[in-house]
Amino acid sequence: MDQGSQRINRLRWLCRRGMKELDVLLEAFLESQHDKLNSGEWPEFETLLSHEDIVLWDWLQGKSLDQSDQHRQLIDAIRN
Repeated sequence: MDQGSQRINRLRWLCRRGMKELDVLLEAFLESQHDKLNSGEWPEFETLLSHEDIVLWDWLQGKSLDQSDQHRQLIDAIRN
């Protein structure tokens, strides 16, 4: 298994959350960005996934993410 495949498998595992809504959004992003993620793009995605579900959900709902937050571009990409 190559390094890209290992990364995708790890990200897929990290996308499995306690909230079904997050599972759907994160897995859809993973599938739509599979090639980019496989080649190492979106390096902050793994960092984003280290946050608790309620924090991620608030960010994805636009409730608590500051405009200057480091994850803004990634959150916007997931929401789209």
